[in-house]
Amino acid sequence: MEQRPGKREERKVTESGHRRTAVAESGSPATGARIAGLGAYRPQTVVSNEQAAADAGVAPEWIAQRVGIHERRRATGSETVVGMAVEAAREALDAAGKDANDVDVVILATCSLPTAMPNGAARVAAGLGCRAAAGFDLNAACAGFNHALAVADGLVRSAVARNVLVVGAERMTDWVSAHDRDTGPIFADGAAAALVVPAIRPGIFPVAWGGDGERADLIRIRADTGRMEMAGREVFAWAVTALTPVIRAACERAGFEPGELKGFVPHQANLRIVKALGAAVGAAGSVTATDVTHTGNTCGASVPLALHALRQRGELTAGDPVLLLGFGAGLSYAAQVVLSP
Repeated sequence: MEQRPGKREERKVTESGHRRTAVAESGSPATGARIAGLGAYRPQTVVSNEQAAADAGVAPEWIAQRVGIHERRRATGSETVVGMAVEAAREALDAAGKDANDVDVVILATCSLPTAMPNGAARVAAGLGCRAAAGFDLNAACAGFNHALAVADGLVRSAVARNVLVVGAERMTDWVSAHDRDTGPIFADGAAAALVVPAIRPGIFPVAWGGDGERADLIRIRADTGRMEMAGREVFAWAVTALTPVIRAACERAGFEPGELKGFVPHQANLRIVKALGAAVGAAGSVTATDVTHTGNTCGASVPLALHALRQRGELTAGDPVLLLGFGAGLSYAAQVVLSP
């Protein structure tokens, strides 16, 4: 079993709920961080291409050929962003052998909360029973989980926190019209989570990230309608050209050659983009996640959902190097190599 750096911490909580020792009082900061456990929540309602096509006024074959999606998940009234996040987080904690009292920070990556306040992370922490955990939301849309994972890595390595829960959760169907052929058949709902903990050797490598704010309006939610709009062709052209250097940079910063990767998990935008980026990676021996086919585009939840699916199917083993890539509205992007838990 991997030893934690420094002496074992003592977790003390005052009557007011403030944790006196969030990190070890002795010992140096961790030299690295790793993902200790994954969790996921997929809504119960499955929407077929036949139903999505009828709503959007297109043929089922048109959806499959254009975006490679055959079915997607849609949340019901009781499956909220926070509720789905809590369920995914519980599985991640169980997988890591931790409980709610071990969590120092909750980061919720989302762009689909119905209201701005209170923040979703605070409600996730409360739903889990995290008594004194800090919590905040991070909105980088489809790249949100990758951004949040980079933040969690920094918090753990600097000894600001020991156990950081990173959750990507989205209910995108609240923000798209089922009758809009450009968004309705594509976007879906779900949540996935990762618990980040200290490690003697890095299991999360430096992030390569950035953005192209001048093109931010290519994907937006209109203030007057409350509905999402997306210039699909322009986004496709940008993604398959601008992101190749980001992929290379993430590999270089991790010290891996693309051929050494065992997995490639890009944002599940649509199957055409996923396959184009997979070819650009040039990692013949790696498995490329294609979770979008049966889950749809779940925005900030898509990367951890796809990683969870690969791990559950046994297509990755513990310690395998995997490249994660998120990109979307903003236009924001982030990539990092991680070792599979």
